[in-house]
Amino acid sequence: MCGIVGYVGSKQVVPLIIEGLRRLEYRGYDSAGIAVGGNGDGLELRRAPGKLRNLEEVIRERPLSGTYGVGHTRWATHGRPTEENAHPHRDCTGRIVVVHNGIVENYLALKHELSLEGHKFVTETDTEIIAHLIEQEIASAADSGKTLPLEEAVRRAARRLTGAYAISVISADEPDKIVSARNGPPVVVGIGEGEYFVASDVPGILHHTRDLYFLADGDVAVLTPSGVELTDLRGNRVERPLQRILWDPIQAEKGGYKHFMLKEIFEQPRAIRDTTLGRISLDTGKVFLDEMKISDDEFRRAARINIAACGTSWHAATAGKFMIERLARVPVEVDYASEYRYRDPIADPAALGLLITQSGETADTIAAQREMIAKGSKTVAICNVVGAMIAREAHGTIYTHAGPEIGVASTKAFTAQIVALFLFALHLAQKRETVTADESRTLVESLSLLPGKVEESLRTSDPVCEQLAKIYSNARDFLYLGRGIHYPMALEGALKLKEISYIHAEGYPAGEMKHGPNALIDETLPVVVLATKDESNRDSVLRYEKTLSNIQEVTARSGKVIAIAIHGDEQIKELVDHVLYVPSASELLLPVLDVIPLQLLAYHIAVRRGCDVDQPRNLAKSVTVE
Repeated sequence: MCGIVGYVGSKQVVPLIIEGLRRLEYRGYDSAGIAVGGNGDGLELRRAPGKLRNLEEVIRERPLSGTYGVGHTRWATHGRPTEENAHPHRDCTGRIVVVHNGIVENYLALKHELSLEGHKFVTETDTEIIAHLIEQEIASAADSGKTLPLEEAVRRAARRLTGAYAISVISADEPDKIVSARNGPPVVVGIGEGEYFVASDVPGILHHTRDLYFLADGDVAVLTPSGVELTDLRGNRVERPLQRILWDPIQAEKGGYKHFMLKEIFEQPRAIRDTTLGRISLDTGKVFLDEMKISDDEFRRAARINIAACGTSWHAATAGKFMIERLARVPVEVDYASEYRYRDPIADPAALGLLITQSGETADTIAAQREMIAKGSKTVAICNVVGAMIAREAHGTIYTHAGPEIGVASTKAFTAQIVALFLFALHLAQKRETVTADESRTLVESLSLLPGKVEESLRTSDPVCEQLAKIYSNARDFLYLGRGIHYPMALEGALKLKEISYIHAEGYPAGEMKHGPNALIDETLPVVVLATKDESNRDSVLRYEKTLSNIQEVTARSGKVIAIAIHGDEQIKELVDHVLYVPSASELLLPVLDVIPLQLLAYHIAVRRGCDVDQPRNLAKSVTVE
């Protein structure tokens, strides 16, 4: 939930770290700071509350320079977002500096212990105790006449921590060295020519290197100008594969769009194409999922699919439930990953676990995965980051290939997840022989046409949504309604609006209106109704007819209806205030088209309200603590 960038080499470190933090500011923007060395004795620090630009202003007024250092952009957990609580944090001597992503759960006990030994604390954070622990380990060794290297002091301190941490440490007494350790939140180490990088996410260093180590839990990395050494917390050497990232760094730039979110909305056709690329055959209708250590027989024997996800990914998972049950005829349970462990799930080795996460590092989702594995299930991960923790621990992975997503509110990663779920559902159905070859070819052909239809939807919906934003940007509440597989899209539309515009919005099953939401409807309430249909699907047509009845319930109470409907649907135009049209598609793929105008509507309303679209308040992109 925080951004970390570190560098050791021969270049001036300040602009490099600030540039990296700018690309990681989506991970937190309550405060920012930097510590550098290599320009004389000691370490120089600059910190500022608020967004990164405030730190840049501080550096302009009080410049600093060096050839190694660490920087941090914070999402506040312990302590207010003040300059005092901003990272980096120091020990009593001021010669040891720490940046940290995560939560130290036993920090109060450690703080009490250290206070009794004379350590003085100046912040409200849990992170500060890490610097003091390292100081204590070095001092204890010195009292015994020994010199303790920084990396060993970090290992000993880390073994005393309970909770989640990704830390990077520098010391004025050991120049040109960064020590990083991981337990939970991600850490990536970049390899350059005579220079080495550390970051909490790939975009922070991708402009400088594509060759990365992804640390595993319990790993410690030591970066010096001569190279990188990886060990465990006991000092034993470990080997990690060096992975090459194929993302084009330009993908992480705005590319002429006003906001990252808008750019990412318009990147969805490309993300969908890349997610399907090489995985389908139009000739045979077959789906190929190569990165699987699960046999065809295990897919056939699966008695149940347990899906765990958080936030937007949970909405994708709920749509995936409809796809899997409809095509593969196997029961599916969908859990919020944050709740999964705490309901004591029933062990079933015949069940297959499916985890969905954009970053692959979401703490609750990783915990759910480990619980599933402990119960005897094999797991499949759907994620967007190659080499992420959840993929390394899974028995199979479907990478979404959406490319880096910088906007905090997920868009292209979400639609890519839905496509990945469709591929998984059809692959499972083919192994279980619950779809015919002809049905498979029809579905695969529909999928191949989807990117073009998304492009059309973007082109037609964007100007209409911009006009609707002028009408509804001052609304206090929104209601989103959908039936069947479209209900999760109603939830997603409501989430997008509340995330970035701060308007209260609620998604609801259309058939449940009489059980509460009807009480809210009056002439001030905009109601967004998902009323798309697949004419070739009887159930879809029946669902549509029921949805028209729900629309009439709203209009009878003077509610303002914005409908999402299929091009050419003239019937609905007579019943509602506004229509956003999308192209026709197979029922199971319509959710991808549903959500395009919902994303654009939320975006344009938020812009009109003057909200920070890419960095909404109180939120962070990657939730790496529980």
